[in-house]
Amino acid sequence: MAADLSQRERTVLRYIVHDFIQTATPIGSRFISKKHEDVLGLSSASIRNVMSDLEGKGYINHPHTSAGRVPTDVGYRLYCDSLMMLEQLSEGEQETIRKDLDFVEDSEMLLRESSRLLGRISHQLSIVAPPELSSGTFEKLELVHITGNRIMVIISIKSGLVRTIMMEVASEIQREKLEDLTRFLNERLSGLTLHQIRENFAEIVKDAQNEETGLISLFIDSVDKLFSTGKTDSLHISGTENIIDQPEFVNPKDFRSVIELINNKDIIVHVLQKNEARPNETRVTIGEEHGEEKLKQYSVVTSTYMLGDVTGAVGLIGPTRMAYARLIPLVDYVAKTISAMYTSGTRG
Repeated sequence: MAADLSQRERTVLRYIVHDFIQTATPIGSRFISKKHEDVLGLSSASIRNVMSDLEGKGYINHPHTSAGRVPTDVGYRLYCDSLMMLEQLSEGEQETIRKDLDFVEDSEMLLRESSRLLGRISHQLSIVAPPELSSGTFEKLELVHITGNRIMVIISIKSGLVRTIMMEVASEIQREKLEDLTRFLNERLSGLTLHQIRENFAEIVKDAQNEETGLISLFIDSVDKLFSTGKTDSLHISGTENIIDQPEFVNPKDFRSVIELINNKDIIVHVLQKNEARPNETRVTIGEEHGEEKLKQYSVVTSTYMLGDVTGAVGLIGPTRMAYARLIPLVDYVAKTISAMYTSGTRG
């Protein structure tokens, strides 16, 4: 679609988007003519003609209360794809991020602190999702008697992550029986991904589902609890106090919409999954591209961090008037920093 724009139109569009992001005020032809005179060398009248053509092609629109123009989702998309120049993080900014995260001692705290740091720097709503365990390869399972009829199930995957679940059984199970069941399950589940186990568990253990303790039957009934990621409950969301200060949310109605979004973790999980980026890739989804009414005012920037053979998501949600050129490299760098810290083996 961008092929229908002349070089002059592309340049004017770039300045409209860039200046609107900075000012949150509709951009007029006179403003562009004066601010970028050295580069454009165009009169206000000439720029006004270009803006009229851009509006006709759907890249900008004309708010009723202003003589200026604002970008449409299509305009933002072209800007992100081919018009903007990414702003690289300075060495000082990179060092600050590394230092703030380096003191963290465990994986959960690392993700929580990453979300807090990203929200503070970006002034947007930041989300860090835990690793997607379903793609991880099962390593071992341990069954530990706690007290009475309560046992702890400890599931380890090869990337180093551990999932712990408390379960209640019908009656206390002798230690020898727990050890036998542990050996049996480890033999049957070895080398499978958690997704394969969850989908096929009943078939995998069908010859043992009537064993006397009833634990295998309990596992069959609880397979989603045992081998799911629990991603909704484990999301780390920060930056609420920053995003509500954006000019877009001065109106009480719009303010309520962002609070509703923050409180609806299912939508956020859906957005992260739908916009999942490949490793070393950062994705941007803008406004109506989400296909979700509650997100049409927002853009989402996502990247992926790696932990062995599993991945997790880092993202920002903010108004479509977000500083893409700065925030895309920021999300990318935080994701790579999380990956590096996991890979270093210093996080338990």
